[in-house]
Amino acid sequence: MANAEEIESASGLVLALYSLPGARLKGVRFTQDNVEEATDEHYWQVEMGVARKHVNGWLAFIDPFHLDAESWLRSWNKNYLSVPVYGGLAAGNLPEPMTQLYLDGEVYEDGGVALAIGGDVELAGVIAQGCTPIGESWTLTRVEQNLIRHIGNRPAYTVLHETVSKLSPEDQRKAQNNLFIGLVVNEYLDEFHRGDFLIRNLLGGDPNSGVLAVGALPRMGQTIQFQRRDAAAADEHMNELLSRAKTDLADRQIYGGCLFCCNQRGKGLFGRPSHDATLVQFHFDLPALAGFFGNGEIGPVGDKNFLHSHTAALALFVKK
Repeated sequence: MANAEEIESASGLVLALYSLPGARLKGVRFTQDNVEEATDEHYWQVEMGVARKHVNGWLAFIDPFHLDAESWLRSWNKNYLSVPVYGGLAAGNLPEPMTQLYLDGEVYEDGGVALAIGGDVELAGVIAQGCTPIGESWTLTRVEQNLIRHIGNRPAYTVLHETVSKLSPEDQRKAQNNLFIGLVVNEYLDEFHRGDFLIRNLLGGDPNSGVLAVGALPRMGQTIQFQRRDAAAADEHMNELLSRAKTDLADRQIYGGCLFCCNQRGKGLFGRPSHDATLVQFHFDLPALAGFFGNGEIGPVGDKNFLHSHTAALALFVKK
């Protein structure tokens, strides 16, 4: 991705030059061995040589074939509490994928590299998960691991079935094979908007037992809302979040941005090239925008960072 252009199905290199007055930057590298050793809440701060108080945000680039990204991010969140992380997981060709990561003139074929953003520059951004909520929000009342048994004291499958049955015939058609679940991250909000939900897969459901299986570990008492994902929903969602971010950052200087998109977006989802990059430039007209299509995206929902899929993660360099 370069400015408003997304280059698909082609090899290449994107180079972005940013002017970040007063920024303090430090690049670090880590491996799976580090992830397995990271049991202490101060491990990463010591090992990376970056204290929590000296970093405003991270850009992270991960080789998912040789590093457990979920475990890495869990321990990283504990070390750098409430510090946003934006980035992506590299894609590769199976069955023998090979990726490369670059840092300070070195080339690595495993692990991850990250850039600490400190000083007078911080990161703000948008995590567009490409879904639109359907039905109403509910409270989980019985949960076992990744199995949701009761929603609002009723069988979970029944609630989902009723939610879909109340949609228009056209929306029911769009929902086929495109249903997801949104988990509220911050229960203390007065009302919930699209960006407040962590979107996860609905893995299956059993009408006899009433159980839904999801690609997450929800907790009892958590607020959820079912979601539908398609091109129209993804376009509407990203437009809404970019508009909100533009309003929030109206009095802030923005130096540029990085955009990390799922390789299932792009022309394959929207039917035309450069959808996400064009929208970003339409709203912000950044002096520099660079990024790539990957096999997973990293970004915050609320004050915690998560791994995402089918998502566009935009990181903006903003004057502190």
